[in-house]
Amino acid sequence: MGYYFERYEHRDPPEPVPHSEGRQLLYQFLAVLALVTGAWYLHWRWTDSLNFSALWFAIPLVIAETTAFIGLIFFTINMWKTSDLPILPPPASITDCLDDPEAPDRPVSVDVFFTTYNEDVDLVRLGVRDAAKMRYPHMINLRIHILDDGRRVEMQRMAEEEGANYITRDNNIGFKAGNLRNALEVTTGDFIVICDADTRPLPTMLERTLGYFRDPDMAWVQTPQWFYDIPEGTPIAEALSRRLGWFGRAMGRGLEQIAGPIRIGSDPFVNDPEMFYQIILRRRNWANASFCCGAGSIHRREAVMQAALSAYGETVTKQAEKEEAAIRRMTHEKVLAEDVRIHLRGQALLATELTPYKFHVSEDIYTSIILHSDPNRRWKSVLHPWVESKMLSPQDLLTWSIQRFKYAGGSLDILFHDNPLLRSGLSLPQRLMYGATFWSYLSGIWNVVFLLAPIVYLFSAIAPVSAYSTDFYKHILPFLILNELATLVGTWGIAGYKSRLWYLSFFALNLRAMWSVVKGEKIKFPVTPKSRQAGTFQRLVIPQIVVVVLTLAALVFALTAYLMGSDNYTAGGLVANAFWGANNILAMSGIIRAAFWRPDDEEPITQEAIA
Repeated sequence: MGYYFERYEHRDPPEPVPHSEGRQLLYQFLAVLALVTGAWYLHWRWTDSLNFSALWFAIPLVIAETTAFIGLIFFTINMWKTSDLPILPPPASITDCLDDPEAPDRPVSVDVFFTTYNEDVDLVRLGVRDAAKMRYPHMINLRIHILDDGRRVEMQRMAEEEGANYITRDNNIGFKAGNLRNALEVTTGDFIVICDADTRPLPTMLERTLGYFRDPDMAWVQTPQWFYDIPEGTPIAEALSRRLGWFGRAMGRGLEQIAGPIRIGSDPFVNDPEMFYQIILRRRNWANASFCCGAGSIHRREAVMQAALSAYGETVTKQAEKEEAAIRRMTHEKVLAEDVRIHLRGQALLATELTPYKFHVSEDIYTSIILHSDPNRRWKSVLHPWVESKMLSPQDLLTWSIQRFKYAGGSLDILFHDNPLLRSGLSLPQRLMYGATFWSYLSGIWNVVFLLAPIVYLFSAIAPVSAYSTDFYKHILPFLILNELATLVGTWGIAGYKSRLWYLSFFALNLRAMWSVVKGEKIKFPVTPKSRQAGTFQRLVIPQIVVVVLTLAALVFALTAYLMGSDNYTAGGLVANAFWGANNILAMSGIIRAAFWRPDDEEPITQEAIA
């Protein structure tokens, strides 16, 4: 019996979303109108609409609306324009990539790193074989390395069979970051391709990405991650035609004209990263703020080592200053003697390790921040819009949750303990782009308010606004409509509504990650499972189930009371909160269904070796 994903091997990756100057101008126009009407709405909310008899309810909601609006401003800046760099011819020699006329004229050398710990040996074999098939039009020194933190004899044997270099170490300090550091110490390639255990490079990866490094300041190139094993589902036009015939097909096609491609039964975990790579990260190229996302990235070795030296110097200085402050507190001296200060710095030098990749659960974005803020070298990065590798997606909610918790916890840990917005060296556009990323991980705070607000009103008839009057709808509807139109235009070609719903349903995991960081807990480095975990995972969605149950109960309660003649509710209030509650239920339902999702077939998850 083979791997479950063998049935998807025929798939080809999607091409980059085509750029349109006209659509970009239309988005900018609509986005500005949305921000203006949103600011008008918020001004009205703060000055004329608060229910002063229920400020305990009114104030938290208007603060939540304000913080969400700040997030919209960040998002608009991120979405503002697409600025792709041209794909240059691949360098024939390393001299094409250096600003050094005396550099030796020799072929480019590339190290391909496959990081692994406990993943299936033959799964890694697939990636190694694909990496060996990468094309290049010139002479190239290509070495494939398996970085095995599992120290497995069978993995070493496979490396020998495939002609790859096997690298291991006697400890797992720093986890993946430590694994990469260890490999850097024993390899010499000019450029490094980072692959996870399940990464399968495409033949075009090197010939279409190394040309960017003709710019001697280009530090890394990030390529889009593509999960080729996502269930395809059924186009909505086809699904509706089975029930409603020609009318259903026409209705489905009409919906797709408005909202983009819609498939029923596809991607139960909203794993498809196209929105992130093709829209969010790609549109950071103009600000030189496209950050590294690990697998599928190509790095200039010089830049990686420069980041290590910068981080090393910062750490030594901070540690020496910390020790100096402690001694001055004990001795009550204003200034320590110079020989004492030199001694403290020497101790800090001995106690600090040189780490090319930060020992952190989010080592990729951390390294990006260090390089982008380097005052001595204006390192550049780019999101290359073409897919150059394929990999496996989480196949169950537990795996998905592990992955998302690492993303959220790692990002929040950076925000709370090494805030990039306060870091010198970053340009204003870069600060805004990184700010957009970190702000999004704080959304659990205000999303809880948005989930509870309709429940509170429907159960208590207490409104957070002075009245759900015509004045209320006059202020909120233009903003909501314009914002929706702007988002549709700005993300044209990619269906993003489901992603926005999951963003709301992510609140519980987001809050848990935030609480872990606030308590000072170290965000751990669990390896994301590469195969489906058995069973269902309803325990992971208890908060979402509670939201659905409470919202449904509140809707029934309020409608019953209104129909029985209660004058505590108004028709305007019921309509607004019923739609609000229905949207919340729809958002929660996706992740709840995912907890019970099983593949169409029940093939065992174990895989036999591939010959």
